[in-house]
Amino acid sequence: MSLNHVTSDFMRLSIIVLGVMLSACIASDKQIKIAQPIETSGKWILEADKSSMLDPQTSGLSYFDGKLFSVSDGSAHDSQIKKLHMIQPQTGEVVGKLGPFVLSEALQTSCFASYLNARPDYEGLVSIPGEPNSWLLVTEDATRSGEYSDACKQRFANSGSTEHPSLLVKVSQQDNNLRIVGVRALQFAASDAVGNFPNDGIEGITISKDGRIFLGLEKDSQTKPRIFELPYTHTMFKTLDAFLPVKDSNLWLPEVAKGNHPINGMDVYYPNDASKGVLILSARNDNQLWIVDLAKQQPTKVIDVVFKAPCEGSASYNIAITGIEGIAVHQDTLYLINDPWKKVYPANTNLQACPGDKTKYDRMSPLLFSIPANKLTME
Repeated sequence: MSLNHVTSDFMRLSIIVLGVMLSACIASDKQIKIAQPIETSGKWILEADKSSMLDPQTSGLSYFDGKLFSVSDGSAHDSQIKKLHMIQPQTGEVVGKLGPFVLSEALQTSCFASYLNARPDYEGLVSIPGEPNSWLLVTEDATRSGEYSDACKQRFANSGSTEHPSLLVKVSQQDNNLRIVGVRALQFAASDAVGNFPNDGIEGITISKDGRIFLGLEKDSQTKPRIFELPYTHTMFKTLDAFLPVKDSNLWLPEVAKGNHPINGMDVYYPNDASKGVLILSARNDNQLWIVDLAKQQPTKVIDVVFKAPCEGSASYNIAITGIEGIAVHQDTLYLINDPWKKVYPANTNLQACPGDKTKYDRMSPLLFSIPANKLTME
């Protein structure tokens, strides 16, 4: 082959590669849109005695029947775990607590009974549409399982992720009790390369109108957040001893730099009757909301949020470290609640903006925020 032919072929190949790269850049530009920042001032969540809520480590939020319901993760104060906290949306007051969860008799032989009876690490919560007083929760891996037989280890060894699988849990209110009536282990495909991160797993859950359960993964083996899904069915909890496989939703998510940029809360919002819905995600460490079009027609919007706390007798002030982990949409209002990260939350007291709030930060007390949902989706 002549040098001219080689040079000509090389040039053609270079043009093709350059064209592919440009197309990728254009597609990326079309998929992501940086929106104007939004500011919101919160309300301190108060217990019945008007004290600020004590260390709930809130990890999920859902709206049902006029109230917001939150759930705590496994690192919360003993008084808060395995319960649903009923919060008045208008005031931020805790008006009731349901629980602690009781494992139904049929699940006492489950491989995960000891874990669910002890200190489960619940990380997401959603009210089940069409099933009043019933919720789905999701846990991170069941590392705190305690007793875990060899048979159970073999049965659930191939999670596609962590040694102990994440669990999808169904609870229902029966009389004055909250009973765990279903539990299934979640399985990722090996090709999804989720990685083995026991404390950086599934952190968010919601259900769309068409019955898809969406699950938000903090990070995969490439430190990127991911969205997985599976269908909700009334029979999915009929069995105990088999995995529930999930699949990647392939939604348009921002390309984040390596580091800790997890998504930790989610809900679906329908701007109008014709909409197929947008998934609103909280990127907690970045104080951002990501608005993801489920139809993959509109670019994902990235919105910086400035979170402020009220100060009695003074102006509200910016919170340096917020950590939003719960999101719930009702009609046209988005509610957000933060998870006080024990390692860094007390640093907010260094602001000296409101000395009277030091006790609240020391108690790991969260705040409730709200934003008009249509403000997030408008061009």
